[in-house]
Amino acid sequence: MIVIVTGSAGYIGGQTMLALKDAGHEVYGIDRRQPPEHLRGVPDGFLYQDFASDVALSWIIQKQPNAIIHCAGTSLVGPSVQNPSEYYNNNVAKTLKLLDIVKQSMPRCRLVFSSSAATYGEPVMNPIHEVDPNEPVSPYGESKLMIDMMLESYHRAYGLDYVSFRYFNACGADPKGRHGQEPGATHIIARVLESIRDQKDFVLNGNDFPTEDGTCVRDYVHVDDIARAHVLALYHKIPAGVYNLGSSMGTSNHGIIEAALDETQQPLNVVVGKRRAGDPPVLTASSEKFNLIAGAWRHYELDDMIQHAWNWYVRQDKKV
Repeated sequence: MIVIVTGSAGYIGGQTMLALKDAGHEVYGIDRRQPPEHLRGVPDGFLYQDFASDVALSWIIQKQPNAIIHCAGTSLVGPSVQNPSEYYNNNVAKTLKLLDIVKQSMPRCRLVFSSSAATYGEPVMNPIHEVDPNEPVSPYGESKLMIDMMLESYHRAYGLDYVSFRYFNACGADPKGRHGQEPGATHIIARVLESIRDQKDFVLNGNDFPTEDGTCVRDYVHVDDIARAHVLALYHKIPAGVYNLGSSMGTSNHGIIEAALDETQQPLNVVVGKRRAGDPPVLTASSEKFNLIAGAWRHYELDDMIQHAWNWYVRQDKKV
């Protein structure tokens, strides 16, 4: 197939390009950032543009892709509260332009969207199912939910073919060492490993949650498993709709720290800080809906995620 990946210079977009190429597809990337050096030879073509620019939209029409995997967007909860305009414009308004181009010029193109667990907000029950209430607590989560709603509306009205994946804490690195997170990533595995590598204190955001060890519990998914799900979503055996990508299992922040110490065999000084506003004690996902259709799409467990991420950091240090 011919597949376009928006946000292809990023963490999930880059890994998705690698998975698509490994599966034999013709892949084109779009990003308003230049890709890191290790991704520059991956796609069959790359456009250095905002995906919603006139140049990019014309380029997409010219390629006539079988699918667009839409990973582009602004994706941090905290900054979205401070600057919601950026999130509604960059995520919602620009995606609407893309959907209209697909509707008008590529009606048979499948759109695979990177949604988020942030659409659920603070859940009453865990693990979360796709039918549970969507009550986002940040403009970031609201922007992702708005796009999910637009996709379903376009599907009903115009027959737009789409799959939306709600990720739960993407982590790890390419198992072959080809790609990983950029410096300064915000999720806990990256922060713990960078603190160990740099011999800096790690700030734990709260230890007084109503959980077994007092720290937050989250669901973690290997970035390569997410990329694999994207490849599976190209095929029409995956019906249009929204799907969670998680493990139905939670790991506490304390458990993450212990697993990272076991993997690296290096010390870490942990400093307990304040809770972050809006952090629910537990957030895990049921992926049963996707599992029943796609089968065994998850190949990696938490130890693999930490090992692959640490290997990536070590590899980058050796290049410096």
